[in-house]
Amino acid sequence: MVNVERPAVRGRRRASTSRLQILARVVFAALVVVSLVGGVAGGLWRLGVALPDPLSFPWTGQVLLVHAALMICGFLGTVIGLERAVAVKHPAAFFAPLASGSGALCLALGQQVAGAWLGAAAALSFLAVNAVVVRRQRAAHTVLLLVGAAAWLVGNLLFASGRDGNAVFPWWFAFLVMTIAAERLEMTRLMRRRPVASVTLHAVLLLLLVGAACSGVAPRIGGLVYGAALVLLALWLVSFDVARRTAFAHGISRYMAICLLGGYAWLGVAGVAWATTALGWPTRDAALHALGLGFVLSMMMGHAPVVLPAIARVKLQFGAFFYLPLAALHLSLLTRLVMGLFSEPLRAAGASFNAATIGFFAATMAGAAVAWRFQHGAARARKTR
Repeated sequence: MVNVERPAVRGRRRASTSRLQILARVVFAALVVVSLVGGVAGGLWRLGVALPDPLSFPWTGQVLLVHAALMICGFLGTVIGLERAVAVKHPAAFFAPLASGSGALCLALGQQVAGAWLGAAAALSFLAVNAVVVRRQRAAHTVLLLVGAAAWLVGNLLFASGRDGNAVFPWWFAFLVMTIAAERLEMTRLMRRRPVASVTLHAVLLLLLVGAACSGVAPRIGGLVYGAALVLLALWLVSFDVARRTAFAHGISRYMAICLLGGYAWLGVAGVAWATTALGWPTRDAALHALGLGFVLSMMMGHAPVVLPAIARVKLQFGAFFYLPLAALHLSLLTRLVMGLFSEPLRAAGASFNAATIGFFAATMAGAAVAWRFQHGAARARKTR
């Protein structure tokens, strides 16, 4: 009797676990979508794109900061937190993305204080997760991930304490930039580099942190240092990343390389724009969005074929259509940041094009997942005949 019941009990446990996993995926997906949609809407409102009147919301006095918080802490923070939690394989690691997503939901509902402190709790938890990763595997890229998590925590604490964008944004972007730099180090760790390459990278990233720290107390000096660090990092990545070689490969390797190289170009543009903004030029929009969209989103597009299967447990069918949202991203940024300098309507049109590109990219990934299932399902069906 005992032997008969045990398989049944195990079956019920598996079914219960499966239902919990599905529920968790739905919850996290909903939080990511809310963060993304809210962040995109906030950005479009700022430029006067025809959406519901933002003045009807009590929190739009700081709509720029809320827009950035939704995109960086809510959307990107939750996605990065999920990626790390899946890698750590411990239930407690999922608290960070849950807190960041919940904080974004609070921000979207106008509860800025609660949302900001939930974001701080998320960053603190994320820092602890990365400390565990460093203890398991002490390497240059894991230490860099830990420092990036600390930068996110500093930015979130400043945000929760009511500091303005000059103090907060450099720390938030330092989190993203250092996370991406660490990912590139990890993916190319077997590549031979001259010893000076590692020293140079650490010096550039230290300069980035110095610029972030100075920005809150001396915005002009901090902005110049921060911008210089971004330009130097772009030059380092172009010089030492494997993307220069794989750009001449085929298939998905070439696609990833083109995404990366385009992102590095926008990183350099962002650095120049960040420095000129500190000098009083009207290039703030270019500084923020060449970095947040041009660099970060290009990196997301390039890494999506690797990251999405790990996080969402879906496989993607690669094809030439992957290049379409990438081309749309660059065109939309050129419209917004170049032509938009001479025409406010073109700037708003470019921002709308940016938003459409994000949706286009999401639809492309969904289509790639469906295409993989269709193709491999058909192949299995033929084998069973």
